Order: sequence, then structure tokens, then C-alpha cells
Amino acid sequence: MSRWDDAPLVGRADELARLLAHVDRAVAGRASAVLLAGDAGVGKTRLLDELARRARDRGVRVLTGHCVDLGDVGLPYLPFVDLLRPVVADPELVPVARENPVLAGLIAGRPGAVVPVRPPAEGQDLGSPLPHRAAPQPVDDGRLQLFESVAGLLCELAATGPLLVVLEDVHWADRSSRDLLRYLLARLTDEPVVVVASYRADDLHRRHPLRPLLAELVRLPGVERVELPPLPDAAVGDLVRGLAAEAGGIPEGTVDDVVARAEGNAFYAEELLAAGLQGEVLPLGLTDVLLARVEQRSPAAQRVLRVAAVAGRRVRHELVAAIGELAADELDRAFAEVVHHHLLVVSDDGRYRFRHALLREAVLADLLPGERVGLHAAIAAYLADRPDAGTAAERAHHARGSNDLPAALSASLEAAAEACRVGAPAEQLQHLEGALALWSAVPDATGRAGRDQVALLTETAATARTVGELHRAVALLRSALEVLGPDGDPARRARVHYTLAQTMARVENVHGAHQESAAALSLVPAEPPSEVRTWAAATHARTSYSLNLLAEGDAAAEEALAAADVLGLDGAWSDTAVSQVRAHPPPDEETVRQRLAEALARAQRSGDVDVEMRVLFNLATLAFEGGRIPETLAWTGQATARARDLGMEWAFYPAELRHLQVTALYMAGEWDASLAEADALARVPEMASHVRAAGLLVLVGRGEAAARERLGWARALIPRLREHVLLGLVTAASEVDLAGWAGDPATAAAVAGAACRRLREQWPEDHLAVLRIAAGALGPVGDAVAAARLVDDGAVAEHWVAAGDGLADAARYAVDVYRREVTPALQVEAAAWLARVEAEVARLHDRAEPELWRAAVAAFEPWHRYEIARSRWRLAEALLATGDRVGATEQAQLAHEVAVGLGAGPLRAAVEALARRGRLDVAGIRTPSVSAVLTPREAEVLRLLARGRTNRQIGGELYISEKTASVHVSNILAKLGASGRTEAVAVAASRGLLTTS
Repeated sequence: MSRWDDAPLVGRADELARLLAHVDRAVAGRASAVLLAGDAGVGKTRLLDELARRARDRGVRVLTGHCVDLGDVGLPYLPFVDLLRPVVADPELVPVARENPVLAGLIAGRPGAVVPVRPPAEGQDLGSPLPHRAAPQPVDDGRLQLFESVAGLLCELAATGPLLVVLEDVHWADRSSRDLLRYLLARLTDEPVVVVASYRADDLHRRHPLRPLLAELVRLPGVERVELPPLPDAAVGDLVRGLAAEAGGIPEGTVDDVVARAEGNAFYAEELLAAGLQGEVLPLGLTDVLLARVEQRSPAAQRVLRVAAVAGRRVRHELVAAIGELAADELDRAFAEVVHHHLLVVSDDGRYRFRHALLREAVLADLLPGERVGLHAAIAAYLADRPDAGTAAERAHHARGSNDLPAALSASLEAAAEACRVGAPAEQLQHLEGALALWSAVPDATGRAGRDQVALLTETAATARTVGELHRAVALLRSALEVLGPDGDPARRARVHYTLAQTMARVENVHGAHQESAAALSLVPAEPPSEVRTWAAATHARTSYSLNLLAEGDAAAEEALAAADVLGLDGAWSDTAVSQVRAHPPPDEETVRQRLAEALARAQRSGDVDVEMRVLFNLATLAFEGGRIPETLAWTGQATARARDLGMEWAFYPAELRHLQVTALYMAGEWDASLAEADALARVPEMASHVRAAGLLVLVGRGEAAARERLGWARALIPRLREHVLLGLVTAASEVDLAGWAGDPATAAAVAGAACRRLREQWPEDHLAVLRIAAGALGPVGDAVAAARLVDDGAVAEHWVAAGDGLADAARYAVDVYRREVTPALQVEAAAWLARVEAEVARLHDRAEPELWRAAVAAFEPWHRYEIARSRWRLAEALLATGDRVGATEQAQLAHEVAVGLGAGPLRAAVEALARRGRLDVAGIRTPSVSAVLTPREAEVLRLLARGRTNRQIGGELYISEKTASVHVSNILAKLGASGRTEAVAVAASRGLLTTS
């Protein structure tokens, strides 16, 4: 029987045409990319094979890389190593790139020579970039060099002709490969290159790391997602008949049976057919289908398949020959058998691979435990004897599978070093965690590892900090203290204590952090000065200041600064200088900037990237607090790019800088960019969840349905992240705005009240953030008061006035405490929100005071485009109430233009409703004529309805019967689509049918 790979492609004409259109773009000199999604076995590989064949016919060079599922083993950049292998075969192909030392190891299929990872030097902040602790590196070495080198190689290839890059099964890609894919799609925008990445849609569970990356990539220009649905029944029937034609055809009843049970899955259909043609009863399960094919093969062929399944999806002939226990001629016949029967196929590099991952999974599942352990052991021994045959990560995988725990420990540490060298901290953490899990089971673990358990725990904690797993880092450091015990070396204990203090501060446990830094100080004498004591003092200064223990902080800071100067510890000096300048800001901002600039220079000179990021964060914050949004974005852009190059995007300060960047872009009115930054990275540690949550600002502002889903996600995190103040803050602010635009003052007030109380508990001296939340809730509360007054419902109006006054009191209390405990001067943002609160309070009490709203507009100018527009909307409302129709029209026009430009649907609707209600002549807003909707008598009745009149009172005032008045009211309700009198008044007001008179 022919295999489907050789048969004509069926049922995929539309998808193939879409893919070929991208190839044609490359031929025309333009870049593009396709994300090809489909369930396992649906035909992605067959379609890509056809695409590659037709691309070659068009003169396009094709490079293909495969991702491999090896369970918990991380193999950094594996698919890119795979697709670049053919480049090596032609020495003349990329002469420039071949001279690049950064690519030398990668092109050869290995990440580079393994260099043992040394423990951190004494006093070194464990948040420093790990590559610097693994081996001496060139100053500019990092992931950016590697990423740019790969991009440069592809550009060099593309200079000789258009290029098709195919990445298969990226649902199995390691994190580093995902990051490189993201970089390439953003970088290769002007080259004749098309990138096609396939993935199993059915494997993408909700927390799969590929999901957020896909959401990010589809927003890039030139990137298209192509869904590969199940084949139609007719296409499956054509496929089955074509495959069976070589065997003389099959009855239509068998075709119908296969079609019904394959359910559009081409691979399943082929396997069902193959089993049937061999005389087997068609098995019911896919595993049975696949194993039926295997069991029909000779014992030698089955042995080859079992070895290949344990080795991985692809395997070299030499490995199977070494451990397969088959004579050379028998092995050749076995390989020929499995290839001819389409169980294995030969890759371009000469290795064998399973034709489909489902087949490998079925063979693995059928192995007995002892047989699987024995094969893992044989493969591990083979790889140990031939280091060039595989990576340390693969050796670790097979050693664990064979229960050879000492070898697994050594290989895991080697794999961690390899991952560190190529800038893959997530994989490094994975391997270090694996080594720690094995530690107690390996008798000579210290000798094998070249360091003791404490050193490995602190190294793993540092890596966890780098990738943003702060709670895990805390747990690891606590374990290190337990291992050291109270009788351990005081200097080592002090180093772990102050590192634990730094980490605890970053998960908002400031009291615990202060206790740990105090413990560090108590263990090491002040004289003579030492690195450990200096860092302990620097950390204690920071934790003391965070608790407003100024005298204690000052003493520790002065000691740290003096010792740092004596010992030449620029990193410790910079860290202390930042703590000090934030605790005691000089009266003029220029002095602050100069101090931070010196701290930045020293941090960069020290090579301590963690401190460098802290300084950059404070420089960005200084600009932000001053309302200088362009300057803020310059600092955050510089810092996030640096963090990306070093593979530490989710370390504490890079995450905070990204959050600040998301917020600043939102304020600048660059909403698309803000949302893209919020969703920029594929994996979000929980302690950095406020970064993604900040995307709610744009989603709510635009009125997008996705806002509620993201809000639910953020709310679900808060119970277990109670101390994550920023997550709670951005979630509450977004929920208040969402409720406000939905006309739900009860939810807005309740959420705002709870958030104000929580912030007051968590940040008692500085909880000015309640200003933004209170101001947001006062808007819908004021609307509820206005609606109640419109129908003369005094009780309801009084209720909402009291609720609004409570919110205003909470905001004013926060200001009073801040001015008393921190500084009399408010920052720019706080002053703007206070102006908004005061304007909302006047509105709450039915006072139209345009000057208060002008003050709010001025306070938000020029740095917050959206809030300027929101304030202008309310200013137009106040001006209209005072009879200034010209001024109201001008402000409504300005607010409407911004709302349209931002795509702020709810604000746009509110401004348009005001313009219609006030009959304002605003460009782009059509105000309907009352006479086009209501009769003159109905208009009169509506005005009386708005005053809360009953049918009898309406009849008396208009000299008509109560029954006639009732008929007019019913007609009004029907025309406005309202269910009651109050709703009718509200609808009429929003449509401009109820004039302000």
C-alpha cells in the first residue's frame, strides 16, 4: 500500500494556496510568517512536505527544523540547530556567518563546550546575570548576540535567494527556541524569508506556554494563523481509495467504515486502512491501530522501533546499531522493513524519525517497565562514551530513565551549564531543580557536583530569581539555611540571609525581609570591612527604609557606602545610594537625577545587572512621577531591551519596568503598543501577573469583551497573592471602570471601598493609589445620583451621595496621611486624581462647577491622553449645565476626537450621548430630531415623565384624561424600547430626545 506521504494531497487546496501565497511574497522580496495549527494526525507534516516541494520548484531554499518531546528535558534552540545542519554541509553557503564565533557551536549542533558553573562569589548579589557566573564572557555576550547572529545567518542565506524556514511541532519547543522565534519574526521584516511554524492545537491546554506567544505573534505585521481542520468526509474517502488502489482497491463498505471512524484525521485513516488491508479486524482505538502495524513486523524491526521510541522521535543509525543487539545485516534489513512500511522515515540529515509522534507514543506505552529502563540505560551509556552523539540534557533524561541517579545528577548539572552558556535560564532552572531532586539519593553528590548542597541551592535560587519565580527562590533559600544549620559558617549564613531578605522584599514580605537582613548583620562583624558585611548592610538599609525605620536605615546605609568605597564594591554602593535617595529625596529633582546617574554608572561598571535594573527602574519612576512620559518610555525601553538580551525578562526589576512601560504607553495614548507590551512574553510568573493584568486598562477603555475574561483571570490570582499590591490595584481600578461604563454603581462602589481598605492596610503611610480608584468609582456613583434626581427619587439620591462622600473621605484621608508622613508635595499623578475627586464631589452634590473640571483637565495635561478626554467630557457636561453651549461643544468635540482616535468605545458613546442630549453641534455626531421620533404631545408627556409625574398628574397639567395620558406613556415606552418609565427617561436623555430645559 502506498503511504499518504506519497499520495496526491487531498482536501487541502485552500490551505496550500494560502501557504503558497506567503512563499510568493518571499519570492517577491517580502517577509511573512504562518502559524499552522491542527490536531495530531490531521496532516500538518504532509501539507508542509507539499509546500516545501512546491517552494523548491519556485527556486526557494527550504530549511526545516523539528521540535522533539523529551518530557522534562530542555534542549535549548534544538529546532534551530536542526534546521541549520544543512548549512554545514556546504562550506561556501554562508561564509560570513561561519566565521561568527557565537554561531560556531550552534551550527555544529552543540551549544558549546561545557564550563562548570562556579558558586557565586562572596557578597555577590545572587540576582546578577547567570552567564557571568558560569564562565568568563565577552562584555557584549548574551542572547541578543546569539539571536542577531541567527537572524544574520538567515539574512545571508536569503541574500542568495528567497528562503522558506519550516519549524515543526513548536508546541514542544523549549522556551529559548520560542524566544528566538519571536525575535526572528519581529526582526526579519524586510528580507525574502517566509517562516512557517506548525503546532498541535489539541495540545495547547490553557496554561501551555505557547498560547500567549501565539497571541502575540498574530499581531505582528505579515503573520497569519492558518487553521487545519479535519478533512471533509469526501476527502478522506478519496484518500482511502487512492491509498488502496495499489492493493487492488477495497469495498466501499470498508471505505465508509474508515471514513466514519477516522473523523477527518488523515493519519488515523491511513493506519485503519493499513490494518484492514493486512487482514486484521479494524481495531477500535488509535493505539491498537498503531500497534497492529508494529506487531506485523519482524522481531528485529520491532526491536529497532522500541530502541528508536526510547531514544526520541529521531535517532541515528549508529545508536541503534550499538544497543540494538542485532547483527549488521539483520539491522539493515530491519531498518529497510520499517522504512518501507512507513513506520520510520529518513530525515535529510540521515537520521531516522517516526513518521508521526502518535506512533512513537504508542510504542513507548507498550514497553514493559523493565524493558524501558534497560533501553534508557543502554542509551545513557552510549551517550556517555560518545559526548558528541548527544547533549547533556539527553544524557540526564536517559540516566534518570534508567535509574542511574549519580549519572543523572552529573548530566543535569552539565545540562544546566550548557543552558546558562546559551542564555536559556528557564532550562537552566529546570536542570538545576532536577539535580536538587536527585541530591539526597546520590551518595557522593558533593564530589560529583563540585560544590555542596548549599551552593547548589543558592545557585538554583538565583536562577529562579532570574526567571521571576520569586516564591520558589524564597523556598530554596530557606532550604539552604536549614542545611547550613545554626552552627554553619557565619559568613555563608549571612550571605543566604541577606539574599533571602532581597527576595522576600520582592514578594511584598517587608517585615520578614527586615528580619532576615538583621540576621545577616548580626552574623558578621563590621570590622574589618568585608563583602558579606557590606551587602548585608546595604540590604538592611533597604528593608529598614521600606518600614520607615529611617534612623536604622541611615546607619546601615552610611556603613554600606563607606565600606563599598573602601572595598571597591560599586554594585553595593549603587544599591545603597538608590535606597538612600528614595528614602531621603533631595529638595531638587536634578540632584536626585545626578545621584541616580552616578549609581547607574557604578552598577554598569560592576557588572551587577540586578542593581543596574534597580537603578533604571528608579530613573524611569522619577520621570513617571514627574509626568514626563516620553522620558519614562526611554528608560523602560532601554531596560527591557537589556533584560531581553540577558534572558531575564521576568526577574523582579525587569518585570516592574515592563509594567511601568505598559502603563506609560497607555497614558501616552499608544494603546496598541501598551496592550502588545502587556502580552509580550509567552510565560508570565505569578509575581509578574500585574504586567499582563495592566492590559486591562486598554481592554476596558475600548470596551472589548476580552476584558471580562482577563479580569476573571486576575481576580482568581488575588486570593493566593494577597501581598501583591500592584496586581490588586490594577485589577480593582479596571473592575471599577468596567462597572462604571456598564452603569453599575453598586459594583463600582463596593470594589472601590474594598480596595481602599486593603491599600490602607498594606501601605498605611503611602496609599495615594486610592485616589485613582475613588475617582473612578465617583463617576458612576454621581451618575446614579443624577438619575435619581431626574425622577425626584430623593431617598435613592441620598443613598448614593452618602456612598460617594465615603469614597471622597477615603481619598482625602490618604492625602492627609501622605502629607503628614511622607512629604507635603503630591506627585503629578496623585495631584491630577485629587483634582478629579474634587470635581466629582461637586457633581455628586449637584453643583455644576466647570472650573473644577478645567483644573482636572489641566492636571492631566499633557501626559494622560485618555483621562484628559474623560475630564473634558465631564467639563462639557458642567458647561452645558451652566448654559455655556459654545464651551460645551468645544470640549465635547475635543473629547470625541480622542475617543475615536483611541478606539475608546464607552467614552465615545458617553460623549455622543451628551451631545445628543444637549443638542450640541459636534462633528461626527448626528442628533435626531425629537419630532422624528415623538409626536408633540408625546414630547410634552415625556418631559413630565422626567419630572416624576404620575399619569393623573400628567393628565391634569395637559388637560387630558388619565387614560389618554396612559396611552401616550405606553406609546413612548414602545418607541424607545423601554420596559418602564425610569428607563424611558434615561433612554430619551441619552438619545437627545429630552432637552436640558
